[in-house]
Amino acid sequence: MAYAATAGTSQSLTSAPSGVLALQRALIWLAGASMAIVFIEPSPYELVTLTACVVFFATGLRMQLVFMPLLFTLIVLNVGYSIGAVPFLDKPEVVNWVLTSWYMAVTVIFFAMVMSEDTQARLDMLRRGLIVGAMIASLAGIAGYFHLVPGGYDLLTLYDRARGTFKDPNVLGAFLILPALFTLQSVVSDRFGKAFRNAIAFGIISLAILLSFSRAAWGGLLITAAFMLALMVFTSRSQAQRSRIIVMTLIAAILAVALIAVLLSIGSVADMFKQRASFDQSYDEGRFGRFGRHILGAQMALELPFGIGPLQFHTYFPEDTHNSYLNAFMSGGWISGVCYPALVFVTAIIGFRYVYTRVPWQRGYLAVFSAFLGFVGESFIIDTDHWRHFWMMLGTMWGMYAAAEHTRARSTEVIDETSAAA
Repeated sequence: MAYAATAGTSQSLTSAPSGVLALQRALIWLAGASMAIVFIEPSPYELVTLTACVVFFATGLRMQLVFMPLLFTLIVLNVGYSIGAVPFLDKPEVVNWVLTSWYMAVTVIFFAMVMSEDTQARLDMLRRGLIVGAMIASLAGIAGYFHLVPGGYDLLTLYDRARGTFKDPNVLGAFLILPALFTLQSVVSDRFGKAFRNAIAFGIISLAILLSFSRAAWGGLLITAAFMLALMVFTSRSQAQRSRIIVMTLIAAILAVALIAVLLSIGSVADMFKQRASFDQSYDEGRFGRFGRHILGAQMALELPFGIGPLQFHTYFPEDTHNSYLNAFMSGGWISGVCYPALVFVTAIIGFRYVYTRVPWQRGYLAVFSAFLGFVGESFIIDTDHWRHFWMMLGTMWGMYAAAEHTRARSTEVIDETSAAA
């Protein structure tokens, strides 16, 4: 709490008392940490975010004009889902799905408004919370996979894959990507002591991602890490900083390869790795495989303006869509089918505009932006539309956009005042 009261006070745009700032920042930390525990419902994250919403609105959270397009799109998106759900309101799972979608929209607006003020401190608290949550989930998954906890294998794994405190190994692997990027940033750019601690955290998180045996998470970590590190090099302020990032990246890559080689010497790990690394999975192939369903579903979407309703795709095909953009069309018809990709892709496109913006939270922004782009791509092959961390990142991105514009405006005012004085 002491850190929460003092972190980034020089960058704070709020006029709240220090005790209120400390409480607000502590709730952001708790939201990040609680995001890792979702095998129970309602999850701690839901309870924390609801509490945080009440506290922030009671202490002066403001809706800004810049968020109106975001709010409008989220409302229209969920109106489409609600219309599509009308024929199935007698099914509790459908009602729960729609309510969850509306709740995810609320969290987007909440994080956008929260991150638009006191940005540096709040983003740092979110980063710290996410890393703590990632360590809890990672250690749980690793302990379960290697039978380190009595009775933990059945609880903490699924289909011989680590799932930790999540219901699904794929979601565990996806959640861990952003915390992994945060720790990797420290490894390649901070002083030795802090870099060493984060190197240990990065190793543990990466091991959990490997043991989740999620191909999307494997590829996502490699691609987003490479993209983020490239952005860090391009945006570095000095040649010495660029050189350090490049050298530390090479060292980290060598150590990662060595760790994987050691793990693959374990028979059970090697067997599962070979199975999951194969590109000829039975559920991906054939007319009704993953990609076949995408084509057939797209044809259906063109013919059904109101879709087929939430959670109904499996009644037409052997499995769910495994494509968030297609799922938007199927669940909410053309209304949601247009709004969802528009929301996601516009957010991603705007994100490139702020890569080179010199703000105190630029490093954190690069990590969130890189992870978000990874989810934009992953959404083509898996259903990410109810992943809490995905919507949290989307809202955080919009909040940082608004904060960056405020910073630009203040800088322009200072320059104008200096010029006038001269």
